[in-house]
Amino acid sequence: MALKIGIVGLPNVGKSTIFNALTRTKGAEAANYPFCTIDPNVGIVEVPDPRLKELAGIVSPEKIIPTVIEFVDIAGLVKGASEGEGLGNKFLSHIRECHAIAQVVRAFEDTNITHVHGTIDPKRDIEIIESELLLADLQTLENRLGKAQSATKSGEKEAKAYFELLSRIDEKMQQGTLAHRLDLTSEEREKIRDLHLLTMKPVMYIANMHEDEVAAAKEEELREYLNLHPEAKIIPISARIEEELGGFEEEEAQEFLQELGLSETGLNTLIRHAYDLLDLRTYFTAGPQEVRAWTIRSGDLAPRAAGVIHTDFEKGFIKAEVVHWQDLVNHGGEAGAKEKGLLRIEGKEYEVKDGDVMHFRFNN
Repeated sequence: MALKIGIVGLPNVGKSTIFNALTRTKGAEAANYPFCTIDPNVGIVEVPDPRLKELAGIVSPEKIIPTVIEFVDIAGLVKGASEGEGLGNKFLSHIRECHAIAQVVRAFEDTNITHVHGTIDPKRDIEIIESELLLADLQTLENRLGKAQSATKSGEKEAKAYFELLSRIDEKMQQGTLAHRLDLTSEEREKIRDLHLLTMKPVMYIANMHEDEVAAAKEEELREYLNLHPEAKIIPISARIEEELGGFEEEEAQEFLQELGLSETGLNTLIRHAYDLLDLRTYFTAGPQEVRAWTIRSGDLAPRAAGVIHTDFEKGFIKAEVVHWQDLVNHGGEAGAKEKGLLRIEGKEYEVKDGDVMHFRFNN
């Protein structure tokens, strides 16, 4: 599955600079005026996974194929976007196409870079963006409620139950509750999936900080400062540092990070958070042609995981040979792992684990 993350924020908070740094490109113009980004810039980023290299050391494949994330740099949002201000509806439609939102807020002072609201107040900036997304969702709900109410005239129980569900959701969201914070059952969430509510999308926050402050930043303190939910994922990043890292080789980048007191790049942190946020896992296929990473959802069973490679694999699934990547590496390959009884045959009910190396058997 190709994971798509939309990078959003007010104008001039560093979105495009962060996008360029994360994707190691100059694809997004970064300048000191609103709407510098109009059409979304798209960057494909390989997901760093050291396990691939270790597996390749054992299997000696012709190529290594990591999984990827697609980052979308979306035009700066302004107050009134839900009513068409700025790039309004265009902005909101681009968000709808993403699996998750990475909201960039500016947490540094710089007199050379103007803020669209004149002062640096990341808490206010978050409130503006979330209010606009909420207002857009309320419009969507209002449109659907009208149709749902008309449908109740048929007297069908299902139509009435759906209208009541929408009314309950509307009431909560009118009070300021974002869709992903609603207390809904999985069945109820499924019933409103086709509404494509913007605030139903998982969100993580990127605090764009001064390079001298980012190493000392603590996620818990940032959450409190920004008045975020205790479970919210917040990533302190210095756009300037990430930009500099783009010009370094891997070894140089590690030395530079150590000098700054940072353990990993902002990109790696963001990808980790994205996988946690969307409850994703990675399994591998390994053979002489390629060692490859595949992304699945937590809880996916073996046939569904096979279907990520090709739908025919899922339809004709018979069984899977499974070994944990570490066991494969520790015992010098498949033969050594098999000798130790670590290579297993699993059926349709097997729940794939992060780090499994799998080989599927299926009917054509």
